[in-house]
Amino acid sequence: MKSIAILTSGGDSPGMNTAIRAAAKYAFSKGVKVFGIRRGYTGMLNDDIFEIEPKDVSGIIDRGGTMLLTARCMEFHEAKHRQIAADNLRKREIEGVVVIGGDGSYRGAKNLSDEHPDIKIVGIPGTIDNDIAGTDNTIGFDTALNTVLEAIAKIRDTATSHERTYFLEVMGRGSGELALYSCLAGGGDGLFIPEKGFAMNDLADVINTRRKKGKLSDLVIISEGTGSATEIAERLKNKINSSVRVTILGHVQRGGSPSAMDRILATKLGAFAIEELINGKDGIMVGIESNKLTTYPLSYSWENKKVIDDKDYELAITLAK
Repeated sequence: MKSIAILTSGGDSPGMNTAIRAAAKYAFSKGVKVFGIRRGYTGMLNDDIFEIEPKDVSGIIDRGGTMLLTARCMEFHEAKHRQIAADNLRKREIEGVVVIGGDGSYRGAKNLSDEHPDIKIVGIPGTIDNDIAGTDNTIGFDTALNTVLEAIAKIRDTATSHERTYFLEVMGRGSGELALYSCLAGGGDGLFIPEKGFAMNDLADVINTRRKKGKLSDLVIISEGTGSATEIAERLKNKINSSVRVTILGHVQRGGSPSAMDRILATKLGAFAIEELINGKDGIMVGIESNKLTTYPLSYSWENKKVIDDKDYELAITLAK
């Protein structure tokens, strides 16, 4: 393989730049030319493709976001647009593409791979939601988790000072991974995640009992996939003996310099993706399970739902009481 391209697609996550750097530098070490595609599939379609030089990936290992920019491209759902994108790759003799993103990005990658088998594609899981089957962790999850923990520590200070119950809404789409491990690591006093639902009256009883025993505050973690923290708080405020406040962290969870764990993960997966392309692999995603690098078909990410660890969930709920 003489030339490969790299793109980032969908929501940005800390560590994408680290993966770009690792993939590019590993390709350079094998004598492979590297191109960057700006704004994901939109850039592939619009021919926004440039050659990456070693200097372009210097000093980006600790930068959040993505130097290649990212976007969502509805046109890429149509085969006629994928044909244009493939032709843009061919005119530069690009033989392989590394796609860094989530399962939505993988769907576009699989369609391109199926229709244009001369272009090999490998996906790298990059999303703070940690909702991709086939890998224990996705790039950006650990950094987002630490961002939430910083917020928990600060909110707890004011919650205790004012003797309040705080409802903290975190990201995750339909996955409760970020909320679950934020609760476990942050000492949350309640947890609502979409995979398990919640018992509103049970939580109210627990909070009221704690108030009678002298606990001054509570901090309940809510995954956005469960529902609006504002609405949940509104339904609960008349049932608990405490004033209520809501904090929605939002996109602050996607930003910031990647953690050491995310940098290591992104570096391993970036290099591994290039190695698999050079070895002729196509239509696969790379991941890490039990600290071992793995590969699965791209379709594995949406044909199999990542399952919440029941023991971790039960532990979080037990300790929250």
